Amino acid sequence: MSKELLGALDTLESEKGIKKEVVIDALEAALVSAYKRNYGQAQNVEVDFDQVKGNIHVYAVKEVVEDVFDSRLEVSLQDALAINRAYEVGDDIRFEVTPKNFGRIAAQTAKQVIMQRVREAERGIIFDEYSQYENEIVTGEVERQDNRFVYVSLGKVEAVMGRSDQLPGETYRIHDKIKVYVSKVENATKGPQVFVSRTAPDLLKRLFEQEVPEIFDGIVEIVSIAREAGDRAKVAVRSNNPNVDPVGTCVGPKGQRVQTIVNELHGENMDIVEWTDDTAVFIANALNPAEVLDVIFDPENERGCTVVVPDYQLSLAIGKRGQNARLAAKLTGFKIDIKSETEASDIMDENPTDVAAAETATETETEDATADQNEDSAVAAEPTSTIDDEASTDTPVASADDSEASASDAE
Repeated sequence: MSKELLGALDTLESEKGIKKEVVIDALEAALVSAYKRNYGQAQNVEVDFDQVKGNIHVYAVKEVVEDVFDSRLEVSLQDALAINRAYEVGDDIRFEVTPKNFGRIAAQTAKQVIMQRVREAERGIIFDEYSQYENEIVTGEVERQDNRFVYVSLGKVEAVMGRSDQLPGETYRIHDKIKVYVSKVENATKGPQVFVSRTAPDLLKRLFEQEVPEIFDGIVEIVSIAREAGDRAKVAVRSNNPNVDPVGTCVGPKGQRVQTIVNELHGENMDIVEWTDDTAVFIANALNPAEVLDVIFDPENERGCTVVVPDYQLSLAIGKRGQNARLAAKLTGFKIDIKSETEASDIMDENPTDVAAAETATETETEDATADQNEDSAVAAEPTSTIDDEASTDTPVASADDSEASASDAE
């Protein structure tokens, strides 16, 4: 048994990466429990495993005392001195108490410990491997699904995708290859548990990094993403190189780059807008494809504003079921109140003082933004925050399918 056990430990270390010392420590602890369970001994038992010969020895540890009250735990000073004249009161002496048939118990215990350590090691290896993919995108194969989850095979582990992480209207068939976002990796009792998603906004970010080299290299940066999975998304981008157009780079030649992402997400419409330091311009960009006449900030709410659009574009700016306005608000972080040109004129006539104060606040922010831009020669030509009728048609935005988006929003 000793040679077989040593061989098994060497095999575990070479093939599974489980260190021999770790298994031996666990084995000694398990043998102590087995000895106490089978022989009803006290709690002063130690087990030593000889790593050279593979022999197992059981020792009872007793304390040297003047008067013995429990012979299982204590030994008299007189008996201790008979063993060695150097012993004193308070010393511990180990007496070997290895049973004759302890080898059978040791073999059974060793088998259980080794199997347990192998399972734990395999779980640890899988957890370490897939925890590296957390917050990343991977390709998996659909294995099965039930009322709660879609189970996706990632190789050594089966990931789960909950209903809230599944794209609305998307059908998952067995053996389908899909790209998923690893949202969380847990080291559960039954083994590593990997959770994946198709609706996470960061899935969109990782897809753009795969399709647009400039984003992966950091030349173009994704600033924010607003997404209603399976239907429409808005992505705000900016360039860290004044010679690179961020929107055109993401769209690609003839829209090939963004179209690849749209196809991967089964037709999810994609609006790519340019992020700018000028908040008013950014808000106008975010409302693509609607034309914006003016952006008036609320002096009482630093994260609120009113956007004025032409009368005939009010429904387009709001979008079907308010989707366009809702996504623009998520993208910019502003509470956006959309008014038609007629409504804005009526409000201006009724409350000229309040409107004048709001316009003054807008002009002040515009002047501050313009002054900051003038100090930076790289962005000296940026537009001001107030958008008039002439500038509104040149809003730097792009959509994966502008014509379809405009038609659907108009409905």
